[in-house]
Amino acid sequence: METNQDNQDPLKMTNLSDMINADDLVQYEGLGQHALLVLNRPNKLNALSYALIDALMARLDAIEADPAVRCVILTGRGTRAFSAGADIAGFAPDIAASPEQAQRRFLLRGQAMTRRIETFPKPVIAAVNGLAFGGGCEIVEACSLAIAAGHAAFAKPEIKLGFPPTFGGTQRLPRHVGRKRANEMILTGEPIDADSALRFGLVNEVVSAADLLPACLRLGDRIARHSAIAVTASLRAVTRGINLPIDEGLAVEAMQFMIAAASQDAREGSSAFVEKRPAVFRGV
Repeated sequence: METNQDNQDPLKMTNLSDMINADDLVQYEGLGQHALLVLNRPNKLNALSYALIDALMARLDAIEADPAVRCVILTGRGTRAFSAGADIAGFAPDIAASPEQAQRRFLLRGQAMTRRIETFPKPVIAAVNGLAFGGGCEIVEACSLAIAAGHAAFAKPEIKLGFPPTFGGTQRLPRHVGRKRANEMILTGEPIDADSALRFGLVNEVVSAADLLPACLRLGDRIARHSAIAVTASLRAVTRGINLPIDEGLAVEAMQFMIAAASQDAREGSSAFVEKRPAVFRGV
């Protein structure tokens, strides 16, 4: 059972609390043209167990195959945590067994999860409703966009366990906030607040807890008015090109342009502009 803070649960405040199956580790709710995914281990601060990671991957597979879903909003159950990170009790036996077993079962599973989120062909918007520590912070780093509630906090506490971040945090965090700020977070394990995360570029916006999911939906709607083909092409160009030399990145951009330009949506968008009318995109 959750605490009396449930009365302030942003899911309930927006009438989105009636999930399909309350026992699911990752709950799904269709919200018009968007999908809401909720990490559902509130009594464990939505810690990332192996089963939860696998469930999230399965949810993303199903959403990718559904053309009706334009954006994914990812959040955590309750008001305390988006996700407090990896389930330490769950992976500790693998650490104790051997580095090879820990890498195979723990590290590679977590890296596959954040890579899947980062390269997902539809925008994934993190609705950070509390603590985003460790693997939870790494999920935020991997998401296309992020909006945080004012009480959210972000940290990389892995150093306190005797090892570096493992789900991509040593690579993505410096790309978001800069090398020196990332080193401070990683080497001290100390948290930053939502306003600092906004200032550093880790999140796009900070809003009240009550407005968190509505703000994510508004952002999703602003994206969904455009061609789904162009959105996917743009995401792929950014994700694939960001770590390449500029000439190679420009080649990625050109390839994604060619894919989008071959669509009916591109012809419709160009015609609508010339004819001074709203474009009607169909994702083809």
